[in-house]
Amino acid sequence: MMARVPRPPRDLTGIRREYGLQRLDEELADPDPLVQFDLWFGDAVATGVPDPNAMTVATADADGRVSARTVLLKWIDADGFVFATNYRSRKGADIAANPHAALTFYWRELERQVCVVGAAARTSREESDEIFAARPREAQLAAWASAQSAVLDDRETLEERVADVAERYAGHDEVPRPPHWGGIRVVPETVEFWQGGTARLHDRLRYRRLRNGWRLERLSP
Repeated sequence: MMARVPRPPRDLTGIRREYGLQRLDEELADPDPLVQFDLWFGDAVATGVPDPNAMTVATADADGRVSARTVLLKWIDADGFVFATNYRSRKGADIAANPHAALTFYWRELERQVCVVGAAARTSREESDEIFAARPREAQLAAWASAQSAVLDDRETLEERVADVAERYAGHDEVPRPPHWGGIRVVPETVEFWQGGTARLHDRLRYRRLRNGWRLERLSP
């Protein structure tokens, strides 16, 4: 067997663009990072940023092996950021063993990022029911049919499972929530707001949770 000839390294140094749409000043930042996030999220929606609630969720297992994936933020409240998952999935197993997570939002059109680090825990049954009830029926059926993160023989097997679940609940007005599916709330310990700057002199403001509130700090770019 012939040895595979390695490809020459791809030069990526020329793929770059300058930033500088806006500045991020401490004087204009809200004292509460969740309020500040809501303001920036509103800007993303008003600007027409595609999928503004898409975020990268990073978790680690009990041995510290890290994994990341993109999911959708379901809501934000005074306690933190909520997304949904199959609790038997990789991220669900990670959080059960190591209850922490990091979230990253990237809004390219605004040259902004938000990075959240905090403790992660399941939402209440009532909250999980609310999230599930808001899903389209097809997505509800998929939550029953998919053993998320498990090895799958082929696509046809998955489609057969979906058809079986659809038949099972054909006469039901509502599809019940699977007991292994629900919300995860990340309660922030730090929230960093990043605004792209010229010459890579970005603005970075980090909120750090204290016992009696939040401390706002400027970080070097």
